[in-house]
Amino acid sequence: MPMKGSGQSELREIDRWEDGVGWIAYPDEEMQRASHAFVADDGSVWVVDPVDADGVDDLLAEFGDVAGVVVMLDRHKRDAADVANRHDVSVYVPDWMADVASEIEAPVERFGRELADTGYQALTVRDSVVPPWQEVGLYHEESGTLVVPESVGTADYFLAPGERLGVHPMLRLFPPERQLGRLSPERILVGHGEGVTEDATSALRDALDGARRRTPALYGKTLRTFISG
Repeated sequence: MPMKGSGQSELREIDRWEDGVGWIAYPDEEMQRASHAFVADDGSVWVVDPVDADGVDDLLAEFGDVAGVVVMLDRHKRDAADVANRHDVSVYVPDWMADVASEIEAPVERFGRELADTGYQALTVRDSVVPPWQEVGLYHEESGTLVVPESVGTADYFLAPGERLGVHPMLRLFPPERQLGRLSPERILVGHGEGVTEDATSALRDALDGARRRTPALYGKTLRTFISG
């Protein structure tokens, strides 16, 4: 199983709800890179951290016209420019995120504590030099929708035994409790793997509270997988 898929995509839909949908462009890849689109308060459609695939535009058209594409992690430029250019919209980048806009071959706009008029609040999940990591989350309190691109995920390499949602392996000893622990989401959409749509708040609390304690179990699982592979 490759870390990242390439070539001919095979879109698999995930995380559909009334106001949005997600997809994985290469379901057989280990990283399970997930992309999402949601309908904002004003009825516009926004795409976050997209990996392009055949059929994406048809999927987006079910919800309306695309108003913008969002890059939520400094490493997640992915296919944001291609999708934005195809829909004649800008790529939106947090106003504090450095060294990202210059690498995007599409018009770029900056946003602050709220993403335009979407109703989604922007949360600084991580802004560090060591390791280099700039990540923003989006939270719509009324609908209970939380989007976190990297600090938590559901791809296998995020999950210690028994977890439904896991903290990124590199952040296990310093989980984002202050940034995410106060939230009570009904659904959590992640950048790697399918989202959590049942008892999402409980899954988030468990992930944050157990991150340090379960670190040896996760690392042990990863080592066994590496050896057996």
